[in-house]
Amino acid sequence: MTPLRRLLEEESWEPVELRTEEIFINMGPQHPSTHGVLRLVLRARGEVVTEVVPYIGYLHRCAEKIGENVAAQQWIPYTDRMDYLAAMNMNLGWALTVEKLLGLEVPERGRHLRVILVELDRIASHLVAVGTYALDLGSFTPFMYCFREREKILNLFEWASGARLTYSFIAIGGARADLPSGWVEACHQFLDELGPALAEIHDLLTTNAIFVHRTAGVGVLAPSTAIAYGCTGPVLRGSGVAWDLRRVGEPIYSRMYQDYEFQIAAPDATGRYPDAAKLPSPPKKAVVGDCWHRYFVRMYEMEQSAKIVRQALDKYTASSGPVGQPIKHTHKLPRGEAYLETECPKGQMGFFVVGNDSPIPHRVRARSSSFCNLSVLSELCRGALIADIPAILGSLDIVLGEVDR
Repeated sequence: MTPLRRLLEEESWEPVELRTEEIFINMGPQHPSTHGVLRLVLRARGEVVTEVVPYIGYLHRCAEKIGENVAAQQWIPYTDRMDYLAAMNMNLGWALTVEKLLGLEVPERGRHLRVILVELDRIASHLVAVGTYALDLGSFTPFMYCFREREKILNLFEWASGARLTYSFIAIGGARADLPSGWVEACHQFLDELGPALAEIHDLLTTNAIFVHRTAGVGVLAPSTAIAYGCTGPVLRGSGVAWDLRRVGEPIYSRMYQDYEFQIAAPDATGRYPDAAKLPSPPKKAVVGDCWHRYFVRMYEMEQSAKIVRQALDKYTASSGPVGQPIKHTHKLPRGEAYLETECPKGQMGFFVVGNDSPIPHRVRARSSSFCNLSVLSELCRGALIADIPAILGSLDIVLGEVDR
């Protein structure tokens, strides 16, 4: 008889009640998986999360108050620094809002130029989202592939605007300049290279067994919950709600896309996407509204944005005339107010301006898509494992410059 067996027979053992202690865990504000200076306070019982409270404000820069102390045209650089990963889209949103107040109409060629720029920036933003998401879940190679393609877009933007991150290129009244000679051909070459690159990322990540295990069926967001929390963009479309302001937005914005063919990236009830025969099928474990679908929506949107850019390049080349004339800093804003939302890579970004017969706006406000998408985090994390928190948060693709402003 072994000593352990003898001990068990000789000693009398009382059953012990195992109790799991409730603990609090700080994640951030300086943490690689929070995608910015965000602090999450997790309440957990063992490995199961019962509550997540996001604490924001670490990056607050008083952008809206600054907008009430500078001319409308001078505020363009501050919009760059909201969603700094999609600065062209931020520039466009503010420019269209002020143009709505002024009653300005950008020439046709300028409209096509704006479409080229914002859709390229949408691809660049989604490449960051996908690459860093892979990094969150322990896969480094897709990150390098994504940033390799993003560099090509930044090279194009630098060629056109002189900047690689904060461009201030789309201005109120048009654009700062026309595209340089040879730019259109270089953009076509990039689009030719993007298709095979996205196929490589699909091979590396979309059907990867570990990635699927970490994302499929995790952080399921019901359509009703997404709508109730004001979620927009890929977060909302990943739940099967086919809502895209490029199709259903205000005329001053949706007119930009009225002649363009593209699909809205949203799965149907079975998880299938429109016109996606060449793309990987959703894994069996995937549920509409989970992390996998939020990731896949961004991959699908990159394909569609590339399709839009090709059309825009053709329309831009075929059209003639100016791309618009930016208004002067001394241009007075009439009395009145205007609000407009645009479909940015992370969701619907809204700007509000009040004019008062002065070049300086009386009021400036911004409605952040990332702020609303972040608000649903606690709902998604309830009942999840601690290890799932980076996967759920990363699937929302927030940027704190836009949340805090």
